[in-house]
Amino acid sequence: MRTLITVLLLAFSWAVSAQNITLSGNVTDPDNVPLEAATVYISSAKDSTLINYTITDNKGGWQLKTRAFDAPVYLKVSYVGFTTHRQLIDKITSDTDFGTIQMQDKGTNLNEVVIEGEVPPIRIKKDTLEFDAASFNVREDANVQELLKQLPGVEIDETGKITVNGKEVSQILVNGKPFFDKDGKIALQNLPAEIINKIQVSDTKTKEEEMTGQKSTGNEASINITIDEEKNKGIFGRATVGFGTSGVYEHSMLANYFKGERKISVLASTNNINSTGFSMDEIFDNMSGGRNTSAWSDGKSFNINGMQFGGGQGITRTDIGGAYYADKWAKGFEGAVNYFYTGTDSKNDTESKVTTFVPKETETDADQSYVTESTGKNHQDRYGHYVNTQFEIKADSTFTIYAEPKFQKGHNYTKNEASSSTYRLASGEVLNDNNGVNSSENNTTGFSNTLVATKKFNAKKGRFLSFDLENNNQKGDNYNLNNTITNTYDYAGGTPVVTTENRNQIRRTDTSKDIYHFSVSYGEPVTDSSNVYFQGEVWRETESENRRGYNFNQGTDNYSDYNDALSGYLSAKTNRAKPALGYNFTKSKMYFNIEAGTFFIDYAANGSYLGNGLSAKRNEVIPNVEMYLNYNFTKTRSFSISYDYNFTAPQASQILPVADVLNPLTTIIGNSDLDFVKTHNLWINLYDYNWSEKIGYNIYAGGTYYQNNISTSTLIDENARTTVSYFNVNDTYQYWLGGQYGKTFKREAHSLNASVGMYIESGLNKGRQNEQLFTSLSYSTEPWVGLTYSYGELLTINPRYRIEFNQTDYDNYVISSAKSTIHRLSLATTSRWPKHVVWGNDLTYNYNSQQASFRKSYYLLNTSLGYNFLKDKFTFKVKVYDLLNQNLGASRSLTPTGISEQLNTVLKRYVMFSLSVKLDKFAGKKEEQK
Repeated sequence: MRTLITVLLLAFSWAVSAQNITLSGNVTDPDNVPLEAATVYISSAKDSTLINYTITDNKGGWQLKTRAFDAPVYLKVSYVGFTTHRQLIDKITSDTDFGTIQMQDKGTNLNEVVIEGEVPPIRIKKDTLEFDAASFNVREDANVQELLKQLPGVEIDETGKITVNGKEVSQILVNGKPFFDKDGKIALQNLPAEIINKIQVSDTKTKEEEMTGQKSTGNEASINITIDEEKNKGIFGRATVGFGTSGVYEHSMLANYFKGERKISVLASTNNINSTGFSMDEIFDNMSGGRNTSAWSDGKSFNINGMQFGGGQGITRTDIGGAYYADKWAKGFEGAVNYFYTGTDSKNDTESKVTTFVPKETETDADQSYVTESTGKNHQDRYGHYVNTQFEIKADSTFTIYAEPKFQKGHNYTKNEASSSTYRLASGEVLNDNNGVNSSENNTTGFSNTLVATKKFNAKKGRFLSFDLENNNQKGDNYNLNNTITNTYDYAGGTPVVTTENRNQIRRTDTSKDIYHFSVSYGEPVTDSSNVYFQGEVWRETESENRRGYNFNQGTDNYSDYNDALSGYLSAKTNRAKPALGYNFTKSKMYFNIEAGTFFIDYAANGSYLGNGLSAKRNEVIPNVEMYLNYNFTKTRSFSISYDYNFTAPQASQILPVADVLNPLTTIIGNSDLDFVKTHNLWINLYDYNWSEKIGYNIYAGGTYYQNNISTSTLIDENARTTVSYFNVNDTYQYWLGGQYGKTFKREAHSLNASVGMYIESGLNKGRQNEQLFTSLSYSTEPWVGLTYSYGELLTINPRYRIEFNQTDYDNYVISSAKSTIHRLSLATTSRWPKHVVWGNDLTYNYNSQQASFRKSYYLLNTSLGYNFLKDKFTFKVKVYDLLNQNLGASRSLTPTGISEQLNTVLKRYVMFSLSVKLDKFAGKKEEQK
């Protein structure tokens, strides 16, 4: 590893001196006014290959660093609304100042038309950053995710999170529409890069902002992938079949038919290797770990349509199927429908050790802290059906209706056979033990819809009227089984006296939650650059939980004896209304929006328990403020800040004193004195990208300050049985701060990207144990560094290192602090030599300094060797997971009340043999072949 880093650093030093010729100049419009964000680029005169590019600064100046060229090249300058400037240069041998380049008017048509080969690699159009896909070299068989990695300002970290200029990407669209789901990961990993025309990046807008033409007030980015019109006709897809040792398998398929506005896709997958099943990675297919680790799929869990599957523990079998259909059915009427099925079956053997610290009332008191050690076998079986639709009707250029109905049906069965023992930390005396079976089965159905109608008035630009109606309806029927034996130990007489409690009981629970939201907005321009708007919103939220508990009756051999303590009814209803007045203005460099309103809240919770009626009512008037400011120092340097003041109502189970006694060692009960939680939320982002130097950085920060935050109050008896309730605490907070810096070097076939970053997170929590108030202040600091070296398409080397420092400091607690340090080192290599052979390796090293009960470190090495044949349409691979057979499922975490260590079942070494086939027949490719 040390030798590799030395080689890469030498390559880094070489790259610094590689771009040794500087081209410069200025760009103006026909009236000699400097043009900011004009694209300046040079390309080969022979075949139009892009050599390098930049954009002009706020004074119209530009600098372009390149290497010497003996062959003719074109210098080109592009700006929307002007004719592209083209200048032939015989050769590049020395620094050259091209003086002032004056652009020529294209006429009144501002929708620029460019001929083949004249498309600039990048354009900045108002609020949109647009990349020309053909200008960025990727392999012929690369997917869209590989294309994104080549774009300046776009970062995809080792967890799969995508950021553009410091803003996290929250939605990815294809031709302006979701592809299966708005997260777009299926599109990124499965659509071939060769069919892509443009990658467009903008700030994420709400549907109302999008339809009324307002600027975004959000803190996230959106990516829209446009498909080349010539290649938007045809069939393409991929299928993989794989079998391996120890009975492992992976099979997946995605087929697409595109024709203009019509898009049809079918997806299916099954595997038992802890994978989502449709990552379609060129090197490792669906094998988890290494480069296939992502925020969307960490190899063990995944999120689809807002539902989390897998849970990140054990070994999971996954079955997935889906279909997607989008079309334009008539003029002004288009839509999309998709169906998704997800099913997982997970098994996990677990060991855990949880140390709970108990504060002392006085310094002389004995330490009452205790340790719980447990083992268990867990089985979870889940499936879900999802139907998502989107419809948009444009009656004319001013009136649009949008609807997004969604349906879902889910099932979740969990069974846990476990045994645990709790003992005093100081003396080792056993306080309790528990063993038996717990199981649960949940069935849920849901329907949600968003309906938005907007009208823009041509008589006055900026005048609009918008209506928004939303609903979300969820129902569930659940049952919980508890068949356990619990022993508690009393040492009052010296010799322990054992008390045994046998439980064999079930609880059936019916749940429902309904949310309705209606809003109307009216906007009126004040000047050409400012608007005021009025917004009225109303919400109605109801939730209910009906519990019915039964003990097992041996006479009837059934659960027929009604258990009052396990039963109860809870419900909560919240009606709120918010009138608000907003104002925004737009200048050439700045956009500012502020909205001020007032929440009028009527909250009522009702319930019954052990024959007693319960209620809690709140009537509140709470101010609401939302503010957003964006300032562009230049087209490439921007600062944004947002703030809002909001509230959260307590749940019915938190505010009603209905005891949950399903767990024999833990009782949970609400507190009728709870108040609403008020929050101050702040978000800041600063980014800059120097197109000439290929240097970019971003700094971001944010936080939440809580008033009346809801925390837990825990009473612990002499046998470590706990009773948990809730109470309000003031002056708690959490904040985060991060940033990254990156630079790209290129010389001929060599490319080196270097990046460093830092993430800091901290939070102040308050809680109560045995009536003693304590505070815990947690810190987490994560610096990281990464390098990516590429030699054309033949070799890629990507080392990354991250170290995580965690510390929690306690006040009025039995210990003063707890610490841990985690090291993560990874190395990914890919070789495509000799021809048709692809060899990939992923090595990761993890070390936890404070892992006391289990092994502190492990290596995970995955390797894959593939051979492409029959015109590279077929690929045969041999892949080995965990070649060193060291994979470990140990984890250690710090909590506000203690330390938790856990060991879970993980996949061990296996060998997988797979065969993949690609199909791509589209019009554009046929024409090229002719």
